[in-house]
Amino acid sequence: MTVFAQALHARLYGLPTDDDPLPTALDALLQVTHTATTPEQQTAILQQLAEQLRNAIEIIQRYQYQAQWDRLPDTVAEQLREARDQAQQVAKTLDAVAPAFSSPPAAPVPPAPQSRHAASPPAPTTPPAGRRR
Repeated sequence: MTVFAQALHARLYGLPTDDDPLPTALDALLQVTHTATTPEQQTAILQQLAEQLRNAIEIIQRYQYQAQWDRLPDTVAEQLREARDQAQQVAKTLDAVAPAFSSPPAAPVPPAPQSRHAASPPAPTTPPAGRRR
């Protein structure tokens, strides 16, 4: 009950709260995304996901090597290498975009006023004289 009261008190008065560390299991991390309300929490979740992907990359690489050592068909090791490369790209992308969730959004730029000449439609052209019926 005390923990609940402390969290409520901190929330009511805008005080920092002691957040529990993020879970490392992906299913538990998924559950946390449903309750993450602050930009910092959202950033931390994306960073944790990137870290878990790096762990997955190591696992994939081990099985890639195992496939080569066990002399499985070359396509197996190649597909694992491609999966590893794709996971690395996703982890790098998450590292790059995660800080954006903690940064305040940029103010929208109002559209530039158009000049009078650019806003008016082009003058109609006269069709060439042709046969009349």
